[in-house]
Amino acid sequence: QVQLVESGGGLVQAGGSLRLSCAASGRTFSSYAMGWFRQAPGKEREFVAAIRWSGAYTYYADSVKGRFTISRDNAKNTVYLQMNSLKPEDTAVYYCAASPTITTMNLGSPRGFDYWGQGTQVTVSS
Repeated sequence: QVQLVESGGGLVQAGGSLRLSCAASGRTFSSYAMGWFRQAPGKEREFVAAIRWSGAYTYYADSVKGRFTISRDNAKNTVYLQMNSLKPEDTAVYYCAASPTITTMNLGSPRGFDYWGQGTQVTVSS
């Protein structure tokens, strides 16, 4: 069992930066693939980024590629999402997710992840 707690959301102007953190409980965190998803009002939850257990492999949605960076510190049981050059369309609730068994082809689907955090609001003003 893994529990996830996101933090770092807030209000920022367009062009600004935020760093989200996701703290995980559980001794097996280092073996889990981790992902970030987001959900705007009236829209479906969408994939943002994912990272394999070692940190060697990362994956991004086209909409955030070159602006967002996912990373992890297994010693701290934490995964991060550095968000730069933020745009108003990045406004959403951001969720952290974890899975011990997800395959690469399923990394972009919320259904592929087993554990979820409660979410943190990110609002980008124009």
